[in-house]
Amino acid sequence: MTVQTKTKPDDTRARIIETAEALFRRMGFAKTAVADIAAELGMSPANIYRFFSSKHAIVEAICQKALAELEAEAWAVARSPGPASQRLEDLIMATVNYHKENFLTERRVHDMVLVAIEHSWDVIRAHKQVMHSIAERILREGIAAGEFEPVDPAQTARHIMRSLVAFLHPVLIVQCLEDHEDLETEPRAALRFLLRSITPRR
Repeated sequence: MTVQTKTKPDDTRARIIETAEALFRRMGFAKTAVADIAAELGMSPANIYRFFSSKHAIVEAICQKALAELEAEAWAVARSPGPASQRLEDLIMATVNYHKENFLTERRVHDMVLVAIEHSWDVIRAHKQVMHSIAERILREGIAAGEFEPVDPAQTARHIMRSLVAFLHPVLIVQCLEDHEDLETEPRAALRFLLRSITPRR
């Protein structure tokens, strides 16, 4: 007698996300319908809607997963050894390179992030909060080590991230690329300029 294994809801949800992401990468978000995702999985569109209320909700989940990868890289930077100023620079450059890479070589991933910005602002806001928290942690450690003045780390992290938004926002970074800005040296120079204001004068 054959025993049928019941698929767990979390497994089905993960399969939907994985299949949808592959189709979005191949066909693009606009050209992919929920029916296409369902057909690829051998299930009905109604079954997809049991797990996701809309195609945008699927993109939100994909975007959340992608941004979680960037956040994991950012936390690794924060926990690495070395001066706080260097770790802040590494954090900014990790973000710049992530968005630049998505736009240049994974354009359809970049497009999905744009859809999430438009329709799933909560996901983007949560991601921004994580990145601010990481920058704040690095600043706190720099203050404790005497590398920075005893400023308010949370407020300073917000100021730094907002001041560098042209290099950190996936929409604005496209403008930088189209204007042929040097995204290797300019973000670094801008951050160093900002950090001079909180670096003790010897």
